[in-house]
Amino acid sequence: MGAGKRVLTLTRSWATAMSLTLVGVTVGISGNYALADIVPDQTLGNESSVVIPNTTVRGEIADKIEGGATRGANLFHSFQEFNVGELQRVYFANPSGIENILTRVTGSNISNILGTLGVDGTANLFLLNPNGILFGPQSKLDVAGSFFASDANSLVFGDGQEFSATSPEAPPL
Repeated sequence: MGAGKRVLTLTRSWATAMSLTLVGVTVGISGNYALADIVPDQTLGNESSVVIPNTTVRGEIADKIEGGATRGANLFHSFQEFNVGELQRVYFANPSGIENILTRVTGSNISNILGTLGVDGTANLFLLNPNGILFGPQSKLDVAGSFFASDANSLVFGDGQEFSATSPEAPPL
């Protein structure tokens, strides 16, 4: 591994048990309320994420993220930009059988979470952005499972496969 590369290693038993601890989170408060934008990248090919704007989630208007690459009980998403505006609600779809939603940001900007970020179901949500993740004073998490955010470059699974934000490829099989 190269110098300065931050890697998070997940052992299979740890990932399965989902005994998560919030580690490496860049959390802050900012008066800079950037425009919300969620832009999928093309690193997942025909399994790319799809943002459905202005749909109903839990009885209120929200943007819903669907698609992604399913590998067993894991659902992988990859974005060029990932920001949630101050009054925006963004939810990841949680298809049947999915236990973990793993999300990476491959662009060069920090992610600003200023509104509500959630999962429409019970899956655990992982958010990875090596440029940082900022949670504003009005931000809310609506996640029934565990939530994990990190500014690490990648997640490495127990079998050595990697889900990298800095050298993005298709998700591990």
